[in-house]
Amino acid sequence: MATNLRDFAKVPVKGWNSWDSYGASVTENEVRANAEYMGKNLKQYGWDYVTVDIQWYEPTASSSVYHDFYPLVMDDFSRLIPDEKRFPSAKDGSGFKKLADYVHGLGLKFGIHIMRGIPRQAVQNATPILGTSKTARDIALNNICPWNSDMYGVNMGIPEGQMYYDSIVDMYASWGVDLIKCDDIAYSPLYDESHSAEIEGLRRAIDKCGRQIVLSLSPGPARVDDGAFLQKNANMWRLTDDFWDKWELLLDMFERCEKWAPFSRPGNWPDCDMLPLGHIGLRSSDGPGGDRWTRFTKDEQKTMLSLWSLMQSPLILGCELTDLDKWTTDLISNRELIEIDDKVTEKYQSYRDDKVVVWKAVSESKKYFGLFNISNEVLNISGKAFEDFGVPLENMWDIWKHSTVSLQSGVEIPIHGVLLLSK
Repeated sequence: MATNLRDFAKVPVKGWNSWDSYGASVTENEVRANAEYMGKNLKQYGWDYVTVDIQWYEPTASSSVYHDFYPLVMDDFSRLIPDEKRFPSAKDGSGFKKLADYVHGLGLKFGIHIMRGIPRQAVQNATPILGTSKTARDIALNNICPWNSDMYGVNMGIPEGQMYYDSIVDMYASWGVDLIKCDDIAYSPLYDESHSAEIEGLRRAIDKCGRQIVLSLSPGPARVDDGAFLQKNANMWRLTDDFWDKWELLLDMFERCEKWAPFSRPGNWPDCDMLPLGHIGLRSSDGPGGDRWTRFTKDEQKTMLSLWSLMQSPLILGCELTDLDKWTTDLISNRELIEIDDKVTEKYQSYRDDKVVVWKAVSESKKYFGLFNISNEVLNISGKAFEDFGVPLENMWDIWKHSTVSLQSGVEIPIHGVLLLSK
């Protein structure tokens, strides 16, 4: 029986993912530390998902650089399982059950990253598939990820292909997984029939497993032409390749958000990707590279959060939460910002030129306005310009300054900054 995707993920997912800080190398202790911090300090603001990103089954993972063809940890039925050295609670065949239980005990939800397909080593060794005499070699397609060597594609044109996906999702459900981030699958799924078939197979497996599991598809860019297909099969899908702390990437997101906003609704959340805020890159060489605090200016950080929220994107932190400073904490604990992300019912870009972008949104009780300075100089917007943009001049609330503001005499918006208002 098919799951109604609108029955869960009713608001955009908010949480933490290990990729921006640890690449493929995160350990159980690091996951537990970030989960504990979230439970104590951020859950009250709506942040509640903790996700272990790629290669938790790779014993030698040490950064965001993959070790091609290294032996992975796998059970007797071609299913990848956590490496016990990195995740000690996985011993004796426990998988992620004990770690998920710990996260759930903090009042949070637990997610994992997977790659599309079946392990290459399972194909090479013709290992069994649960419930059938067919082996991994019998269901594999020579349809491989261009940037990671771990997997072959799965032939969904035979029943055993679906049986493989059923077997891994049933295992994840038994662990208590609440979110699956499936990689090497979101870009152009209908352009590549094997990708679309594996998305549908993963959807069917989740529908049958008896547990509500949020399905997130990566990486982008997804195609707008695939929007209806993605709405039918996933809760989240990426609009872009990996997003990092570069102004050029943030500027590019305005166009993507404008195109994808109409597809956003309860149960379906086009995903602008993770928020590179705070202390990131501890063991990741991606993006600008290296152990660093975000290279976004403070104004750019506000712009990113404002755009993501007006768009109703999932909000996924990638920073080391235990290192959060007051500035970043204040940003992500802004209840009015979270309210936009959760409660907006209509949103759209209403104006753009080479200096300013204007977004409007409404909820059942409020109207929101975002005016973004995308130029490289301070922008002065007059009262007349606000009227032309359809923004009321009086009794407006500045969401970032937590104060009322009059726009009659005009406002100055800093370079790459935002004026985020409600009424």
